[in-house]
This record gives sequence, structure tokens and C-alpha cells, in this order.
Amino acid sequence: MEIVRGVHQVDGIIGNSYIINGKKMVVIDTGLPGNSRKIINYIRVALKRSPNDVTTIILTHYHADHSGNVYELKNLTGAIIAIHADDADYVSGKKEMPAGRTPIQHVTPDTLLQDGDKIAGLTCVHCPGHTAGSVALYDPNRRILFSGDTLGFDEGHVHGPQEEFSEDMKLVKNSIIILSGLDYDLMLPGHGSPLKPDAAVRVSEFSRTIP
Repeated sequence: MEIVRGVHQVDGIIGNSYIINGKKMVVIDTGLPGNSRKIINYIRVALKRSPNDVTTIILTHYHADHSGNVYELKNLTGAIIAIHADDADYVSGKKEMPAGRTPIQHVTPDTLLQDGDKIAGLTCVHCPGHTAGSVALYDPNRRILFSGDTLGFDEGHVHGPQEEFSEDMKLVKNSIIILSGLDYDLMLPGHGSPLKPDAAVRVSEFSRTIP
């Protein structure tokens, strides 16, 4: 579905996958393994584009509900793969997934992101805590924040990630405070629904409730 002009969410995937449909297409997160065809079909049928039009795939972190189809999508599109340097070894297979984590097919990332890097018109905001290399992606011109799993929005409520799936909740809190200081109208989370309007205001209000 198109959320705002040129920004789409692929339906039916656990772990939200977004497509920026510009001259060069960008995929943000890829969902759990087994969903690559849904993303490719959306590109072909809904957007009437070729998979080869995808130039960049950005992962907000390494968990399988976000990176699960990156191997297949890399092969089907030829796009570059970008992820924060601190999470890259889990995607490449240099580090084993923590116990209990869903495995993925490994692929070597092409671009290792750091805080403040610009990629495909987006600014990388390092927000560790859920994982060491979690990032959000900020578009200041369109006032959009892709928040990964650092922030979610469900049933009218902003929330952070579940503690049982996060590495350091103190860092999560610091990262939420950082994201609350940015200026955006629309937040697109890794799970849950889009938050608009006044998304930054809602996030700021939430950040003040975190103990």
C-alpha cells in the first residue's frame, strides 16, 4: 500500500518492509525468510517496475524479521546491501546469530553504515540498544522517520522494543530520546502501523514517560 506519495509498505510481511519508489528504488528491511517473492511481486505488479530498478536495500538491524530475505533480494535485484557496521557480521555470517534467533541466508553487505552517513537520500541515525547496530533512517525533506524496532506504534500507542528481544534497554532509552529530537511528521516503524501526523511530538511525549 502507498502510505504517502512514493513510499510504500509491502503487505503481509512480519517485520515491515518499505519501498521508496523514486527514480532509483530503495527497499528498507525485508521481513522474515520466505517473503522475497511478495516484495518482488509488489514491485512488478503494484509499482509496474523491474526488480533491477532497486538500487539499495537498507537493513535497520540484523534480526531475521528484517534481514530474512536479503540474500534472495540481492540476487534478484543486484542492489547494494547496507547495514550498520556493528550488525554487519551477523548478516555476513562472520558471527553466529544469538541462541534462539531465526537463521538467515548470509550475504556480505556492500556498505557499512555509521551515524550521520547519507544513503539514498536518507540520513543514518545510529540508535543502539535493540541491537548494537540498530539504525533509524531520516528524511528531513519529506519529514519521514523509518524507526526500525527502536520505536513502534500500535493501537494508538507509541512504544519501544520488547526487553526480551533487546540487548540493552538503557541504550534503547537514550536512542529514543535522540529520535524524539528530530523533526518529522510521519514515523514508519519496523512493526505496527504508520504514525502521523505530528509523529515527533508523540514520540517526544512517549520519551518522557520512560522510567
